[in-house]
Amino acid sequence: MDLGLHGRVWLVTGGSKGLGLATAAALVADGARVVISSRDQANVDAALDRLNGPAGPDRPAVAAGAAADQADPGTPRRLLDLALERFGRLDGALVSVGGPPPGSAASATDEQWRAAFESVFLGALRCARTVAGHLAGQPDGGAVALVLSTSARSPLTGLGISNGLRPGLAMAAKDLADEYGPRGVRVLGLMPGRIATDRLARLDAADPAGRQAALDAIPLRRYGTPEEFGRVAAFLLSPAAGYVTGSLIAVDGGALRTL
Repeated sequence: MDLGLHGRVWLVTGGSKGLGLATAAALVADGARVVISSRDQANVDAALDRLNGPAGPDRPAVAAGAAADQADPGTPRRLLDLALERFGRLDGALVSVGGPPPGSAASATDEQWRAAFESVFLGALRCARTVAGHLAGQPDGGAVALVLSTSARSPLTGLGISNGLRPGLAMAAKDLADEYGPRGVRVLGLMPGRIATDRLARLDAADPAGRQAALDAIPLRRYGTPEEFGRVAAFLLSPAAGYVTGSLIAVDGGALRTL
């Protein structure tokens, strides 16, 4: 299937590792160009080396990037400008933000809640709003996907802050889809389950029994790979999924028990 990504440009926040990098790689593999961001410049540089591959006169760069903090109000505009400067256009974004610290909702401090709200909720919403506003002025629109979590539908033990913020962000995505849909812009949410990222490895190391319980609750009896998530995300961002908006799509091996 031709996803229609050739020559298009996507912004991928949190794109230096894990789900973001896997999505950026899937987009590039299908002919797109990407702008990635992460808070750590060294991680951005390493990801760009992987995405661009060996440099040469017949192999122009397909990826650019910058260190950026989603909690900074100026980040979305700066990344949008970078995409326009380097590639001349922007067709959408995958908005991925690192997960908040583990712990129950009651045990998290006010400062942890505030910091997570600024990055996980407000930072993601601000980026989605900025990109969608830009896309609304283009004749062919575009798409914005927010990386949420299955906690948007069902709480996850030990991830109280995520349980508190993700459902609200999911409803904000629905609201954005309603607002920008008439102008050709699609907005949707992705709900990864247990995907084998560095973050999940750290969570599992702190709770080996919980790891086995989680595996037992997944019908496929395994964790997903970042590449499996990335291919789903690339499809949903692409013109091939042009009639999908306002939806929350689980990528969780069947673990979520709600509709």
